Amino acid sequence: MLIVVFTAFVVWSLLVGSIPSAGAIFVGAILGMMLKRHGHSHAVALQVDYLARHSRFSVVDPCVKLFFCMGLVILCVLSQTPWPPIVLFLLLATMTCAGGVDVRVYWSVLTVPALFLVAGTVAMLWTYSPVSSGIVYVPLGKGYLVLEYASQQIARLVAARALGSVSCLYFLSLTTTMSEIVEAMRRFHFPPVVLDLCILIYRYIFLLLVTFQNMNHAATSRLGFVGAGRSIRTAGILYGNLLARSFRRAQACFDAMESRCCMEHIQFYTRKDTVKISHIAVGTVLMCAMAIAVLYKG
Repeated sequence: MLIVVFTAFVVWSLLVGSIPSAGAIFVGAILGMMLKRHGHSHAVALQVDYLARHSRFSVVDPCVKLFFCMGLVILCVLSQTPWPPIVLFLLLATMTCAGGVDVRVYWSVLTVPALFLVAGTVAMLWTYSPVSSGIVYVPLGKGYLVLEYASQQIARLVAARALGSVSCLYFLSLTTTMSEIVEAMRRFHFPPVVLDLCILIYRYIFLLLVTFQNMNHAATSRLGFVGAGRSIRTAGILYGNLLARSFRRAQACFDAMESRCCMEHIQFYTRKDTVKISHIAVGTVLMCAMAIAVLYKG
């Protein structure tokens, strides 16, 4: 319920003055209920590579996808109005789901950056002022919490840029496996040590996630989260053991790599997808349309 109320408040703060207050609250409440009902799931996070492997866009050369996604992210950051990034977000989200990702799954993975964005937007919207001004002001102490039109404009632009950039990231990650992304980065001459760190960190995130899930399920089955006091004590024990197990698991992974004589860079077997003119043409049209929209609106 707290998520619904907070999201409704943030959306109302973004839209009040542009649309009726009742409409802004209604839109925020709907968005908050969607975030609450179809929230983030660790099970979905563990299926990222599976979803990427079975996407219809997995046959597109990873270098092509990486190049155009990076270019679109840059254009999102350069946009001076929120509409081009928002349109890009809707387009790439539609393409990702059309590639084989369920809409509910896409929404589930989107909730994490969405919640961070909602929380960060509040700091941009509301400021403390000694005088009453702006669209809305609330007395607080010797001054006022003020919502100004300029703050709304900045918050809308930042939120739109973030959504557009996240859609580029999700299109890449949900249509391309990590090994193919790393191979594409290698072909773009990224430093090898950076690529090795990317692989190890990515792999270890999921190892820790599986370890945490097993420990959490074991604690739940033993009624470790019944009552506030017991829940706090169980959480402390769980995270303390997770830290110890993470060190042991890291040492085991290092020993396994050494036993296989992994002295240089980590290598993966990757498919050699054919670069098609049609794929490059679609990416070029999308980038040109985005660039025109950014320059025209800017």
